[in-house]
Amino acid sequence: MNLPNYFLADMPPDAVLRPEIVAEACQTLKRNRERYLLPRSTESVIQALVEVGRLWLNPNSPWRAAAVKGNRAAPGFSPEMLGAGLDAYFRQWTPRGLGSLVVQDLGHAQRLDRLVSNDAEMVQGTSAFARGPDLLAHVTAGILPTPAITSLLHGLLVRSAQFMKCASGSSRLPRLFAHSLRDVEPKLAACLELAEWPGGESSLEAALLGEADCLVASGTDRTMDALRRVVPRRVRFLEHGQRVSAGYVAREVLGPYSEARVVQAAATDVSAWDQLGCLSPHVIYVETGGLLPPEAFGARLAEELARVEAQLPRGQVSEEVASAIFQRRDFYRVRAAAGEGTRIWASPESTAWTVVYEADAQFQFSCLNRFIYVKAVDTLEECLRLAEPIRGQWSTVGLAADGLRVDELAQQFASWGVTRVCPLGRMQQPPLTWRHDGRPVLGDLITWTNHERPAE
Repeated sequence: MNLPNYFLADMPPDAVLRPEIVAEACQTLKRNRERYLLPRSTESVIQALVEVGRLWLNPNSPWRAAAVKGNRAAPGFSPEMLGAGLDAYFRQWTPRGLGSLVVQDLGHAQRLDRLVSNDAEMVQGTSAFARGPDLLAHVTAGILPTPAITSLLHGLLVRSAQFMKCASGSSRLPRLFAHSLRDVEPKLAACLELAEWPGGESSLEAALLGEADCLVASGTDRTMDALRRVVPRRVRFLEHGQRVSAGYVAREVLGPYSEARVVQAAATDVSAWDQLGCLSPHVIYVETGGLLPPEAFGARLAEELARVEAQLPRGQVSEEVASAIFQRRDFYRVRAAAGEGTRIWASPESTAWTVVYEADAQFQFSCLNRFIYVKAVDTLEECLRLAEPIRGQWSTVGLAADGLRVDELAQQFASWGVTRVCPLGRMQQPPLTWRHDGRPVLGDLITWTNHERPAE
């Protein structure tokens, strides 16, 4: 699909992007916001976004087809994985889903439209109005397509002009989304700009930050450190650095009536988006004492990942990534042969999936691309003690438990500092109301005006 040259990211690869072009684009965005976005009600913006979501769920949509079918040649997600991931994501774009996000973060459905009071404020005799930044800048990590689209969604809801700087080689899906918005609501799309350049282009970054009021950035901790040094003090900086996630399986769900469902849920989380997101598990902790021992859980998980691969194949990987997977497999094969409480199962003649069981429960970083560790623990306390090195970085727990233990274990994880606990099998499907890194996503963007009414 040949996209029209509407956004800066649509320019030919040999085109030169200069700082003055970036600055001029930012100024145009702010003017367009005044004309096209600020007069809109929250309800009308949500209606437009719901229509865009329906467009992406339509199998005959040219934008969806370009995203899914045009992704076959290079390393990346398989068409099957990309299609399944986009379907799960855009199904949440409903009036209720988007409206719930606004109410959750801002306390009232019309908070961005005018001064309003919720029940608590009415008692206090106050009202409040929320407004988004004039220009919201984004720096994306470039791994999964949906986080970038979600960032644009948040900016549209708070009615900000937006400039998204995509990582090199990662602008294709955000561009397709922006063009689909232009197809539905051209005036809203006129408040967006997307560009792509390598990190470290200081003159382009300075031009963008010189115009922006707020910067939302995701990426490695090293990238966040570099940005922190150059972001002007007047610019609100919202950073999302490196995070990891893991699953936890309680012993009571490892019986004959539930073990198949739990194993299937674990395989879903390992395979979703090829395990490349910060919500993907590096480790599945399995409690001892269940009818299915942790080692046997690893064997069952390997069988399930083989089945998933036949339906939702993993995408192609680079030679460098494949080599890293083969080397790590060889390491664990040697350990398994030495009888050191280790077993390994792997896809034959490919790197499509790998399961490593270890009796040692120390947290281990996976090399991802469907490479998962299964670790045996006696208690959650043991798990948390051995995961202490990643305290503050642990984002999501995919929890498989039953009865009263569901809330008990969730409370322990919450008290320890994990910011999201969800059922195993839904780790890579956070709701739109998810508080990223434990923060209110709309609430962090907006500025409040409180009105204290005179007493009657």
